[in-house]
Amino acid sequence: MTDAAQPLPATFDGLKSLIIDRKASFPKRLRQVAMFALDHPDDIAFGTVATISVAAEVQPSTLVRFAQHLGFEGFSSLQALFRERLRERKPDYDERLTALRTKDEHGSQAILHGFLSAAQRSLDKLAEAVDPAAFERSVKLLAGADTIYLIAKRRSYPIGSYMAYAFGKLGIRCQLAGTASGIDDDILRLATPKDAAFAASFSPYASESVAQARSLAAQRVPVVSLTDSAFSPLVESSREWFELAEADHAGFRLLSASMAFAMALTVAVAEERRTMEEASRGAAAGT
Repeated sequence: MTDAAQPLPATFDGLKSLIIDRKASFPKRLRQVAMFALDHPDDIAFGTVATISVAAEVQPSTLVRFAQHLGFEGFSSLQALFRERLRERKPDYDERLTALRTKDEHGSQAILHGFLSAAQRSLDKLAEAVDPAAFERSVKLLAGADTIYLIAKRRSYPIGSYMAYAFGKLGIRCQLAGTASGIDDDILRLATPKDAAFAASFSPYASESVAQARSLAAQRVPVVSLTDSAFSPLVESSREWFELAEADHAGFRLLSASMAFAMALTVAVAEERRTMEEASRGAAAGT
């Protein structure tokens, strides 16, 4: 049981932080519940103990033990924080359009300038958000890989798709996990520690991307990730990770800074690869 003197988290972000901090020390089944809760928060919010236990592949009593291990009296009090999260979610697209009209920003020029302003704010944050040393380590890691596996689903898909296109033009072997045949997991199982991966996912995180990054990490494939929070489930699977929260306009989130980051990383990897190849040729010529 957790220390009774420690206050319970009052927000969902606080709960995520608590789960992540303690996950490594959980017994096997409680760790399984923790991983499921972080990957499927909506299922925890909407489900019953019976349905959640089936989805998480644990006994119903394990859910109660998990809640009590974190200091809650029972599962329902833990579940309340997952439900509270739903009130803070981004509005749907009809609501976003309504917000534009409420702000009198539904004219084409107003919309254009609104998005340009949000993009500029995101780009202004980019330089501060990226640790130069971590970026350099990531470049060397990816440049030294036999194959770079790219994981990006849903809103993040354009990032992975662009990187696959650019790496192909630059002559760098890569594999985008996004096949029409649905054999992504089979392809990723071919990855070895001589390869590397880049994963991108933003809240609400794509559970498939999280699972694939976790699987690659288990195969000892180093993962570099781009996400929007230190509480992102991608963090635990990543050798290096970057936190970048894009600005939004009336709830519409952009990818301006994320695409700029992806462009910089891709070109830097290509340049590092060329430097490595020149050094290798020079060493061979000197022997």
